[in-house]
Formats: sequence, C-alpha cells, structure tokens
Amino acid sequence: MAPTEQLEIETKYDVGDDVIVPSLHELSGVASVAPPVELELEAVYYDTADLDLAAHKVTLRRRTGGEDDGWHVKFPGSSGGRLEVRYPLGRSVRSVPIAVVRTVRVHVRDRRLEPVVTLATRRVVHRLLDADGAVLAELADDHVTATVAGGEPESWREWEVELVDGDNLLLEDAGELLRSVGARPASGPSKLARALGDRVPPYDEGALPKKPRTSDLFRAYAGAQVRAIRERDPEVRRDVPDAIHKFRVATRRLRSALATYRPVIDRAVGDELRAELKWLAGELGVARDAEVQREHFAAEVAEQPVELVMGRVAGRIDDHLRRVYREGRAGALAALESPRYFQLLDALDDLIAKPPVTGDDRKARRQARELLAHDYDRMRKAVRRSQQAETVAEQDHELHEVRKSAKRLRYAAESAVPVLDDEATELAARAEQVQEILGEHQDSVVSRDLLHTLALQVYAEGGNPFTYGRLHATEEHRGNSSREAFYELWPTLEFHLG
Repeated sequence: MAPTEQLEIETKYDVGDDVIVPSLHELSGVASVAPPVELELEAVYYDTADLDLAAHKVTLRRRTGGEDDGWHVKFPGSSGGRLEVRYPLGRSVRSVPIAVVRTVRVHVRDRRLEPVVTLATRRVVHRLLDADGAVLAELADDHVTATVAGGEPESWREWEVELVDGDNLLLEDAGELLRSVGARPASGPSKLARALGDRVPPYDEGALPKKPRTSDLFRAYAGAQVRAIRERDPEVRRDVPDAIHKFRVATRRLRSALATYRPVIDRAVGDELRAELKWLAGELGVARDAEVQREHFAAEVAEQPVELVMGRVAGRIDDHLRRVYREGRAGALAALESPRYFQLLDALDDLIAKPPVTGDDRKARRQARELLAHDYDRMRKAVRRSQQAETVAEQDHELHEVRKSAKRLRYAAESAVPVLDDEATELAARAEQVQEILGEHQDSVVSRDLLHTLALQVYAEGGNPFTYGRLHATEEHRGNSSREAFYELWPTLEFHLG
C-alpha cells in the first residue's frame, strides 16, 4: 500500500438549509466556476474505545463514494492546515489495514480500532477556476447525517472551502462572501468532532501557571517532548526527511530533563524512564548516524583531487552506509512496533498526567538556578578530566563526556526560559557552542573508526587503501582543530547563574 500525502487547507461554515450558494465567480482570481458535481459519500471513522485519536485531533476514516476513495489519516498541521495521508481501499472492509494502523500506532498502541462514527454526506462540489481552467479551490456544500455507534442520527448542513492551487487571500474573500449570505464559522473543527461532541476526552497541554513551581516547569518541558515524540513517530514510519533526527532530539531532551530535575522528580521512576529512552534513542541512532555520515563523506570525497582517489571510494563508502541505514531503519521500525515501546509511551503519558513529585518542590525561579548550577558544575568537572587525560584516546572519551554535559546544560537552560528569560536563553546559547564544537570532534572520531575498518577490508581484498588513509588524516585534522577550538573557547565562556 503506497500512501500519498497532501496538506489540506480549508475553512468550514455552518449554514441553514434554506441558504443559497452565492455567486462565486467574482471572487479574487476566479475566472469561472465549473458546473456543480453531486456526490454521495460515506465515511466510517475508527478510533479506540477511549477515543485516543480524537483526543489528539487525529482522524482515521474509510471513505467511499467520491473521487478520493480510500483510507484517510489526518494529522494536525502547521498554518492552520492538516496533513492528510491517503491509502488505497484494498480488500479490507471491516478492519483497518495494518499499514494504516501503523500510521497512528503512537496514539493507539496495541489497542483495538473500531468504528465510532459513520457519516453519510450528500455533497455538491463547486470548483473555482482560474483563466487557464486550473482549479483554485473547491466549495463543498454538504448535507451531513452522522451516526455515533449506539446513538441516534444527527443531521446538519455545512460548507467547506478548500484550497487546491489558490492562496489564503481567496479563502479570506470566500469567507467574507459566505458570511454575508448567512454562513457562520463552524462550531467544531471537523464533522467528526461535531458528531462526537463532549464524548472526546480533554487533552491537557500542560500550560504553566502564573507562579510556577519547579515541578510545573518540568511538566511543561517534558510534555513538549512527549508531544514531539507523538508528532515524529508517524513521520519516521513514513520516512520523512530528518524525522529520525527530530525524534531522537525529543527523546534526548526528555531524558536530560529527567536527570536535571532529579531533586524534584522521583529518581527511581525517572531513571527507569531514562533507561528506556536511551534504548529507544539507540534503536533510532543507527539509521540517523549512517544518514549523517553519508552526507559528510559524499562531500568530503568530492573535494579530493581526482588523481588521489584510488578506486571506487565514494561508492564503497556510500554502499556500506546505505546498508547500515536500511538495517538501522528496519531495526527502528521494529522497535516502534514492540510492546516495550508501547509500555514506554504509556509510562510517558502517566509521567505528564501526574509527575511523581518529591518533597523538594519549590518556587521555580530560584530552584531553577540551583539545577542549572549543578549541571554547569558537572560540565566543568568533565572539562577538567579531559585536560588531565594522559592519552589521546582518553581525552577523546572525556571530550565526548563534556559534549554530553553541555547538551544537558543547554536543555536545562531551555526548560528554564519561562522563568529566567534572557538569562537562561544566553546560557543555552553558550552551552550549544560547546556542544557544536565538540560534536565536530566526536563525528571525526566515529568517522576515523569507519575509515579504518573500510581500509582494512580494501587491503584484505587486494585493493589500494591510500585514499581511505588520506580521508582518515583529514578527519584527524578535523578532530584536532575542534579540540583546539574548544580549549581556546572554554576560558572565554562565562556562565552567569544569578
């Protein structure tokens, strides 16, 4: 089942049965209106018994009778739009195909999906065309009958204006025209939401109170990361570019917060979650690391003089990393289908719903500085160990620890921005400087290991490993430069914590 995707940008209006569709051809940019097309649509919406999809503003339906028959999954999008992922109908009529289930797995996990609402819609479509006959937008005049499972039918009429190739100005103009004849902005964001009404459980976004305690600060920051995990999971499954990286960042930020806020959040609970988040990040990391290295080496080999590239160097490196990526992605997808992952998601829901707060929960503004000071001291000690290292390998290890400490400090500072404002923002920026410089250093260490392995393989096969050695030297220079840049930067960094 090959899915297709599109960003749906539309506005909805409630309208009485006696209202007539106004003349649309005078709208901005509209040259003509195509003859109306009448359709009889049926959409069966699926959800869990607890309406987990509806609670997160995600819909899953089986649509028949129109020009877009199939399984449709809609996710909240940016700029007021919604991302719609479409799958062919296939042979399944009563049960949701597994490929579709996986798209919403982060919300439903191993819970059963069942029909919750059936919508029967008599739709009249008015297509707004430009001078070349291309469709700019569509006005759908819908007479809807909704039947909630176990309930009585409810009917209403609504208009939908959906952009196809037009712009937001057309939407605004259309809205003004429709309101002038008696239409009103829709009472709900979707037909499904209107049908379900107050059956949908409320979703707590974890907004900060006016005078937050430190546990409130943790809950708000951790909640943002859990939401990011929910958003990125479907993107990883659909292989959206950079989705794995963003998913891993969310797990790292959450894991870091659980460490920083140990004085406030029960350590036993937090450490168990940190271990599971580390496992998840590791499962995602194989593919992500290969993805980064592929981009890096493609550029680095291309910069080498042609006469110094002995053999099929770029191709061999790329073949190896492609294979690692495929295997890593398969492992990541298997992890996202595992009971262990579902249990982790359940635990994260519990963490945000009711954080396991200890007795040391004070006013956030003062205690946040103490937490940041602790994380800074942790980084400072790691720097000292790196300076005292007796071997290059030992120093490489300690610099990696410095980078991890800088990352924790950065994330901690980001979490404290709501109460420390510019002070925390500046601290986060300085910690990010350290993280980025030492990221170059760590990448060079990992790249050297790969080049050494490939050079040995080429040599064993009777090939010429010269270019791999040259690339290795380049990576060594990159690592040394990053190391020197960090030690030059470190004395100039001033971390002000109150």
